Amino acid sequence: MRFEFATATRIIFGPGTLAEVPAVLAGLGKRVLIVCGSRFEPAQRMGALLLAAGHEVVRFSVPREPDLDLIEAGVALARAERCAAVVAIGGGSVIDAGKAIAGLVTNVGAVMDYLEVVGLGRALSRPALPFVAIPTTAGTGAEVTRNAVIGVPARRVKVSLRSPLLLPRVAVIDPELALGAPRAITAASGLDALTQLVEPFVSARANPLTDALCREAIPRAARALPRVFANGGDREAREEMAWVALAGGLALANAGLGVVHGLAGPLGGVLNAPHGALCAALLPHGVRATLAALRTRAPGPPALERYDEVARLLTGRPDASADEGAAWLDDLVRRLGVPSLTAFGLTAEAIPELVEMGRRASSMKANPIELTADELARVLVAAL
Repeated sequence: MRFEFATATRIIFGPGTLAEVPAVLAGLGKRVLIVCGSRFEPAQRMGALLLAAGHEVVRFSVPREPDLDLIEAGVALARAERCAAVVAIGGGSVIDAGKAIAGLVTNVGAVMDYLEVVGLGRALSRPALPFVAIPTTAGTGAEVTRNAVIGVPARRVKVSLRSPLLLPRVAVIDPELALGAPRAITAASGLDALTQLVEPFVSARANPLTDALCREAIPRAARALPRVFANGGDREAREEMAWVALAGGLALANAGLGVVHGLAGPLGGVLNAPHGALCAALLPHGVRATLAALRTRAPGPPALERYDEVARLLTGRPDASADEGAAWLDDLVRRLGVPSLTAFGLTAEAIPELVEMGRRASSMKANPIELTADELARVLVAAL
């Protein structure tokens, strides 16, 4: 047995922990870049706390999922304003943008020099600016991962800037910050978090630490996500989902993902759709396709047994089978009102190109079995 486990240097979890950020930043630099999204209230609170503590604040808005132009603008602003630290407060897109900005400010070259797949894939050589990640949704787990997903519109793809140097200095998870999230965001982000537990648990790179996180968090997600969707003010369920998202981020960063994220990445570059909603639409179909491939080409343990265990964790039934787990996921996606891929504009004509892009995606590499082009196409067709 050999594995590694990497995460943020420090994780602070709990209601009200936003107030601890000024103390976290003490000694890291006076001038702070706050990267924020469309929900301004949490960022305004953060700015007020920093100003009261004697920090100087520069704001940078992330109105969309980050692309090359947005990241380059953020890097230019941070350099021009001589920011000493970066705080990102928002959803996964905001945190990814802050992570990329913090990493690129201190390194020479363009964003494309460092991107995987479509860029040069150079390694960052200099430590990032001190970076604090504060999620306001319970979904991506970006607060504890070492990559930032960036869109490249000219190539119609989203790819990662990836480096251990991008791991946040501190991750602050305050479940109260998600209380105002709309239902659609709650559903999409929550299903993304669940996907990021299921895929690492069945991953070819799973290890005992990620297994422990997934076994703990999958049942919590199964119970809490329907509750928080029905009542966004349910503080206990919000806290549960914040933990679920954190556990998913820790798991995916150290065990990898699979077919759902392998296809969701290319889809996000082609469709104007939230990443979490794409993962949710694909999740039951990705599970079924992998199950069928395993039964055909690699029957028996351990991967098939993993899917049976996922079913037991989701349903709470000791006799649940992998197929029943997939059906349970199907039902949950319907109950949470997740649109099909057709609703986001996917057509059958686009599927062959997306399959080829998905086969090259880094997320696909940890799937428990390699899926053929035909199998991947069937996943997309089933999600239409």
